[in-house]
Amino acid sequence: MTRPLIAGLLLLCLAGCAGVGYYYQAVSGQMELWRKSQPIETLIGDSHTDPKLRERLELVQRVRDFASTELALPDNGSYRKYADLQRPYVVWNVFATDEFSMKPLDWCFPFAGCVAYRGYFSEKTAEEFGAGLQSKGRDVFVSGVPAYSTLGWFDDPVLNTFIRYPDAEIARLVFHELAHQVVYVSGDTMFNESFATAVELEGMERWLARNGTPAQRAGFETRQEYKRGFIALVLKYRDRLGTLYASDLAEPEKRSRKAAVFRDLKAEYETLKQSWGGFAAYDRFFAGALNNAHIVPVATYSELVPAFRQLLAENKGDFTRFYADVRKIGGLGKEKRAVRLGVTAAAEPES
Repeated sequence: MTRPLIAGLLLLCLAGCAGVGYYYQAVSGQMELWRKSQPIETLIGDSHTDPKLRERLELVQRVRDFASTELALPDNGSYRKYADLQRPYVVWNVFATDEFSMKPLDWCFPFAGCVAYRGYFSEKTAEEFGAGLQSKGRDVFVSGVPAYSTLGWFDDPVLNTFIRYPDAEIARLVFHELAHQVVYVSGDTMFNESFATAVELEGMERWLARNGTPAQRAGFETRQEYKRGFIALVLKYRDRLGTLYASDLAEPEKRSRKAAVFRDLKAEYETLKQSWGGFAAYDRFFAGALNNAHIVPVATYSELVPAFRQLLAENKGDFTRFYADVRKIGGLGKEKRAVRLGVTAAAEPES
């Protein structure tokens, strides 16, 4: 069956589940990736390929092979092709919450289930959708994304949106996205993203131990230390906001205190940044006005990571056994999953 026919049937199937316009842009965006994808081996062997691009593609080949041989990630056609989309991100995700809630709104789709964001292949369309949510009093955050996974339904290509990243960042991203093809639990974004993040971190450590220079390993450890500090800071204020929203205060008072909490968050970040010697990688996060929705992806990608890393350690670093355990846990109900991972069950998102 040809890809256009698959996409056409997919569109017809999905049209009854949500707006046709949304799914049309999703199918069109996926088909664009297919049209622009070229085999990496062909590009490497082409004398007209930019030498710098050829070097990055050769790196991807090594990363891709490492992912399957050392991390037991799928050995398939994903990340064996390259596509230049001529834009900085492949999709833009829209995150949203109510004004006095830390629970993300979710959107439900066939195959993927319910997720805590809504993705668009057009920044303009994503911003327009976000504006519509804001007009209803929701907190909204629109974020560009360099890569995403089709969960093994299709072969995902390497993209220009991340091909110029440092070596370690390319490896991290490929490991993360391939992990989604191993385990994916419909309707539990935090479980899925935290699992993939745990795989990427362990994969990065092993990749750098085998292929990295001392400087690269030291740089990775330093960035991870800063990242842990950033996450701890954001989650600290997430908890403060949750306590505020659960209080009996009147809405005007909640609104005033909410603004003060976000001011405190920004101020504490500046102090933390100075302790890092001015490391500014998170400045973009704090650049504009912050709201509840900004915190959603930070929690989603990090909350359960320690639990998954502990589970991997219990399996003595054996990824095959680890994946088998994660699949078993994924088959449990959400509360039982949380108990097995030794954490408090995350609140169900609001549709």
